[in-house]
Amino acid sequence: MNAPANIRELLISELSIHSGATPIVRNISLSLRPGQPLTLLGESGSGKSLVAQAVMGTLPPELAASRTIRLDGADLIASPPEERRNRWGRAISLLPQEPWLALDPTMRVGPQVAEVHRFVRGNAVSQSNALAQANLADVGLGHAGALYSFQMSGGMCQRAAIAIAHAGGSGLLIADEPTKGLDADLRDSVVTRLKQEVEAGRLLLTITHDIGAARTLGGTVGIMLEGRLVDYGPAEQVLTAPSHPYSRALLDADPESWARRAPTPSEDVVLAGRGLTKAFGAHVLFKDIDIEVRAGEIVSVVGPSGCGKTTVGNILLGLVEPDAGSIERRMKVSPLRFQKLYQDPPAAFPPHQTIRTGLRDLAKLHRRPWSGVEKLLTRLRLQNDLLDRLPSQISGGELQRFAIVRALLLDPVFLFADEATSRLDPVSQKEVIDFLIQTVRETGLGVLLVTHDRALAKRISTRTIDLAGADEARPG
Repeated sequence: MNAPANIRELLISELSIHSGATPIVRNISLSLRPGQPLTLLGESGSGKSLVAQAVMGTLPPELAASRTIRLDGADLIASPPEERRNRWGRAISLLPQEPWLALDPTMRVGPQVAEVHRFVRGNAVSQSNALAQANLADVGLGHAGALYSFQMSGGMCQRAAIAIAHAGGSGLLIADEPTKGLDADLRDSVVTRLKQEVEAGRLLLTITHDIGAARTLGGTVGIMLEGRLVDYGPAEQVLTAPSHPYSRALLDADPESWARRAPTPSEDVVLAGRGLTKAFGAHVLFKDIDIEVRAGEIVSVVGPSGCGKTTVGNILLGLVEPDAGSIERRMKVSPLRFQKLYQDPPAAFPPHQTIRTGLRDLAKLHRRPWSGVEKLLTRLRLQNDLLDRLPSQISGGELQRFAIVRALLLDPVFLFADEATSRLDPVSQKEVIDFLIQTVRETGLGVLLVTHDRALAKRISTRTIDLAGADEARPG
């Protein structure tokens, strides 16, 4: 592990972030010292990532930060842009929330990690390559150095971004949703690695929806709601006896505490795959699996990152050809009624088009009334003012809920939900799952849900397919 830069304190005092005269984040005061990691929890859009961007100096130009952020006495808010940039990768590193967008699609992953060692750390080419291979091996990607980002699963991209962030050796590491989209084993390994960073002397600021990760990291926990810090203190105290009602609701929304409530399906098969086999080169993802989704049911697919969960759904939708096997779809149903929720919603939205424009065009093209959009927005707790923002100007969780609006607007008979709630905080996830189950019961929608959360799959699924071992569906 790289020896970290020697940074002793991050102090945030009464930080506020405004859009014009409108406050978005209000009076946030936090401190971070060696050996005491700080984790921020809270719902999507509560301002957690904006705090991290203010520390990095990467707030969007329409936003402004005020009051104080000091890193070992240096005023980060008052620093000129060149000084801020000089800290990136050297004093401050960011593990981004959307690794798929952060990785260079034109470069193989190994050279991307090696660049950090060569140009930030100043190592020779051969040493940089060797260190990069070690970084990738540390996150379970020792075999993936020659791959491009588009050849990897979402979980693999997340781990590659972690390797790059670790390579810089900065004194302050900001981890924005570091366990999102990872299976349980990889999630545990990432959290263990973050704890090792703390033990090595790095300051660690983690932004997450993962309550389990917050518990394991320990240190200090802050809970944000609507731009304010509503709970703050030692992790054990905040995560067992929180002082604010929202904090209690956040803890109670963990899927581990849910009652089982899988919908009851009909006998009508909407979509099925028989004897499906798929390999990429010599690597066989799965062989001779059978899967069917009936009207009014949720079938979950679980398994480790990179095992082929997304590929199964893409084959059923006709987006990928199987090497063997056949697909059966309900007859006389428009292809538009077979929909997909993508694992990385920013990749599924035009970056220079407002959300309102995209939804209006969709409604107009398919003759759907705008009232249908408004009804879905209300049910998914999406504020109207978000419609006039670009995808990059709203949180990942809010964007995922807009993706659900877009898919359901077309009255699907089948929905492939690829990690549909991985970007949501527990409260928002529970609300979205409640809404999805209600929609399944009311409309007969058939859902194939890819998830790394086995507790979630167990609570809401009629059947579960585990690509880690079993090749047959079994009761959830």
